[in-house]
Amino acid sequence: MKIPEPYFSRLFKPFVFALALMPLVSLGLAAWQDKLGANPIEVITHSTGDWTLRFLLITLSISTLRRLINWGQLIRLRRMLGLYAFFYATLHLFTYLWLDQFFWWEDILADIIKRPFITVGMLAFVLLIPLAATSTNAMIRRLGKNWLKLHKLIYPITILGVLHFWWLVKADVREPFIYMAILALLLAERVWNAWRFKKQFLK
Repeated sequence: MKIPEPYFSRLFKPFVFALALMPLVSLGLAAWQDKLGANPIEVITHSTGDWTLRFLLITLSISTLRRLINWGQLIRLRRMLGLYAFFYATLHLFTYLWLDQFFWWEDILADIIKRPFITVGMLAFVLLIPLAATSTNAMIRRLGKNWLKLHKLIYPITILGVLHFWWLVKADVREPFIYMAILALLLAERVWNAWRFKKQFLK
């Protein structure tokens, strides 16, 4: 499957870019119309966190989809979608620091130490920073093969993200279980693909 280059660059990629902004637009409209419910901070925090995890999984799924449907151009969306994961993660963190904790750093530090789901969430965000910082063409050229090694951090980051969500909900784990199952499938496909490649190489 292939979209002619002018249409991919001028239409399809901008369409995906705009589509990825829709969760934020929807959240902004709900806030403007006072439809965030009795606890708007919780709604904003959960929404931005959900979309962070979704974009991480979408980013991971690009390589799998490319192999399944033989659409090489999909790879060109991966960096943009990964940056959207960082964008929503930043909004998620900023909501917690500002609207929830009012930048009371002593309380924030105590939260990080005492509450495991916040500990792993913070760790995941810290690991996302070098990925976002090295997503420019110049950094890709400068790092060379090391860029690919560095960006494998997306695997532990996504695992930490699922764990963060799982520990957050405590009782009803149906939704984080769905994310965990999707992640497990994506990782299993990579293991199977690597095994198949190695088997063909050894023949």
